[in-house]
Amino acid sequence: MKANKKKLDLVALSSIPLIMTLANSMLIPILPLMQRQLKISALQTSLIITVYAAFSIVCIPIAGYLSDRVGRKRVILISLSIVTAGGFISGLAAWLMNGHSGGYAIILTGRAIQGIGAAGAFPIVIPLVGDMFKSKDEVSSGLGMIETSNTFGKVLSPILGSALALVVWFLPLAIVPVISVISILAVGFLVKIPKSENASTDEKAAKSQRFRTFIRNTASLLSTNRWLYAIFTIGCLVMFTMFGFLYFLSSTLEDNFQTDGIRKGFMLAIPLSAICVLSYFTGKIIGENKRRMKALSVIGLLLLMSSMLICGFINPHKLWLLITLILVSGIGIGLVLPSLDALITEGIEKKQRGTITSLYSSARFIGVALGPLIASVIHDKWLFYLFAGCALVSSILAIFTIKPSRSDGRA
Repeated sequence: MKANKKKLDLVALSSIPLIMTLANSMLIPILPLMQRQLKISALQTSLIITVYAAFSIVCIPIAGYLSDRVGRKRVILISLSIVTAGGFISGLAAWLMNGHSGGYAIILTGRAIQGIGAAGAFPIVIPLVGDMFKSKDEVSSGLGMIETSNTFGKVLSPILGSALALVVWFLPLAIVPVISVISILAVGFLVKIPKSENASTDEKAAKSQRFRTFIRNTASLLSTNRWLYAIFTIGCLVMFTMFGFLYFLSSTLEDNFQTDGIRKGFMLAIPLSAICVLSYFTGKIIGENKRRMKALSVIGLLLLMSSMLICGFINPHKLWLLITLILVSGIGIGLVLPSLDALITEGIEKKQRGTITSLYSSARFIGVALGPLIASVIHDKWLFYLFAGCALVSSILAIFTIKPSRSDGRA
């Protein structure tokens, strides 16, 4: 009975990364359409994704601090409410100011507000899952489910975004507040915070600390766990590559292969499906074995590097070849992301987990913000060489800085 209750908690929490991903990634397949409707440049179009991530980057560490201080569930519910408000503003602006020059600025404002809310939603889920379970295997499995929900949202996003845009171009923007309310209700009624979360002396001390003390303690933690810098960098570079090649693929499918609408959505979903499936099974496989987490991370990064390098060398002009190579990239990313999540949650004490996972999420959002922006100005083989270089740097960092101990693999 208790296990079933925990499953309901996990299902409710899994709705958060799913919905946060839909709120952002649904827009990727329709960015060229938005560019035409709003009469803006490719760079301005990429900012619709970038501004969301940029505001999240700033607010995520603050949300992590608040989650340790006032409770994770409370921060999540407030954050989801902010996402709802931002989505309402963007959707309303797109509807009422369709084609008007001022509509773009208001849409960006709404997206910025969404980004602020997103900072306290998905990033707080990761430490909350760590709080909910005592067994390391259960934590890894739970995180695998969360990452799978996140990547399933990415799989569903291009298909759903393309389908909604067939009804009216701004519907992917307008639907965000509706799906956010669903997540608010699920978390509010189904997620029960473990009593132990607020009971320990250490955590009471963490809640009472001043912000200056919090900053000092965080700096001290990072200085004694320098491997975390590598995890942050890898997370950033992987998300940069993923969102960069998705932006590139979205534009290339229309410009070079005359593929749009739902067909384009399904094409974009292929590499994302690989990430989703691999994330699920990786979460199941790694358990509490940190050596395995490191090994799968390195293998995934080498796969990512190889596929991007081949894309750069041959500059594929056949659609099936391009999709195949990017599918291999998706497999690599699916091995990396759950392993990084688990390395952090298993390598950091519970009282500091919210802060560190928030910093990690900020690093990932930097990649999300920069990926579409860079992909809008760098094209063809040079973009793939850049992505391959990012994967190479990440694999070197993983090999030489993540060093699990012999006993339990603590990094």
